[in-house]
Amino acid sequence: MESGNKIGSSAHPTSLLPPVRGGGSSGTLGRHLARRLVEIGVKDVFSVPGDFNLTLLDHLIAESELNLIGCCNELNAGYAADGYARAKGVGACVVTFTVGGLSVLNAIAGAYSENLPVICIVGGPNSNDYGSNRILHHTIGLPDFSQELRCFQTITCAQAVVNNLDDAHELIDTAISTALKESKPVYISISCNLPGIPHPTFAREPVPFFIAPKVSNQLGLEAAVDATADFLNKAVKPVLVGGPKLRVAKAQEAFVELADASGYPIAVMPSGKGLVPEHHPHFIGTYWGAVSTGFCGEIVESSDAYVFVGPIFNDYSSVGYSLLIKKEKSIIVQPNRVTIGNGPSFGWVFMTDFLSALAKKLKRNSTAMENYRRIFIPPGMPLKHGDDEPLRVNVLFKHIQEMLSGDSAVIAETGDSWFNCLKLRLPENCGYEFQMQYGSIGWSVGATLGYAQAAKEKRVIACIGDGSFQVNDIIFI
Repeated sequence: MESGNKIGSSAHPTSLLPPVRGGGSSGTLGRHLARRLVEIGVKDVFSVPGDFNLTLLDHLIAESELNLIGCCNELNAGYAADGYARAKGVGACVVTFTVGGLSVLNAIAGAYSENLPVICIVGGPNSNDYGSNRILHHTIGLPDFSQELRCFQTITCAQAVVNNLDDAHELIDTAISTALKESKPVYISISCNLPGIPHPTFAREPVPFFIAPKVSNQLGLEAAVDATADFLNKAVKPVLVGGPKLRVAKAQEAFVELADASGYPIAVMPSGKGLVPEHHPHFIGTYWGAVSTGFCGEIVESSDAYVFVGPIFNDYSSVGYSLLIKKEKSIIVQPNRVTIGNGPSFGWVFMTDFLSALAKKLKRNSTAMENYRRIFIPPGMPLKHGDDEPLRVNVLFKHIQEMLSGDSAVIAETGDSWFNCLKLRLPENCGYEFQMQYGSIGWSVGATLGYAQAAKEKRVIACIGDGSFQVNDIIFI
């Protein structure tokens, strides 16, 4: 069973915190939001100042456990929060009303596609301007302040417009807890005049909230495990394939437990690279249809039963929907559902519970692994590079491969970097991140900043094409 997430406070006594600029009570909306961010694990907030968020930023700066990182533009701030969330589990960015909010949209959409909880905070209009029919700057010139909100509704799992202190506490806490539960971005707009005003609901330290664990339907779990075990135990050469939703399900350890118990070879979908341990003795490579790692595609597609754990079958990952796999031979394990071939589908069965229980029911079967070892030929090494030759890509990536260790992480940009980085063999504990679902060029530049800030113990190696780098290179200037 997935463990619950207890968001505990490690706050110092209020009296020891530095005062917010301009004085005032510490029982304020700004103070509460700052403490909530610290409690959920955010230590760094990526921001672009604007006149609608300046007061809020003062309160975030005043929080001793928060580090405010100014970015050159909102898109980079959003990408940095995305990269931070990949390493820390949650990220946050702060921008200003409409001009900032619409600029960060692309980054938040990418975080949504990758199931990353990013708290996107926007400094909103003065609460007294709502309903006044006034036209404000930083808007398109209409007395309607909902344009930004409407844009965010399709790319966030929750939205909170805070323009009244009476319900601010509830709106903020609900949005943040929803981001953590759904593993998706949320949008919080805070009126620019409210962060520093004392209110009784913020008079004390935030009470740590408890996110209830997701518990599988026990009867459904047992039925799913029995049906799957019966299916796999009859197979001659089954295989396991890990996908990108292993992250959102927090099921990497359960996946390895199943691999160890079953003896099946394990492959990874291209979008799941970094989530399956490549140092594992049963690892056979990346399954990507016609462009799979050598001999991996043959083993997967010749299998009579394949278990896809957390897959996303889109046009990229399926090589234009050309995968030679048959539905009747497949078991699809999603974060909360298991589907067996053309037959039964079991809902409210969570991935971690299912994989751990299945590991105890399977007969060990190493036939497919033995087949792989029989046909496998180690890849050739590139010829030595001459001093007077242009640098070849395969030689470059040979050197990058030699740089990798458990203390490093790879950030791969959309395009050629995808294909070359997918050939890298990741050592144990080596991080790997890329954005295969959304594929926004320039993402990796901001994401490198965020990931490196969150994982300071890692040496981050970013592989970025020059065109993509030029989109957002200003962040490093």
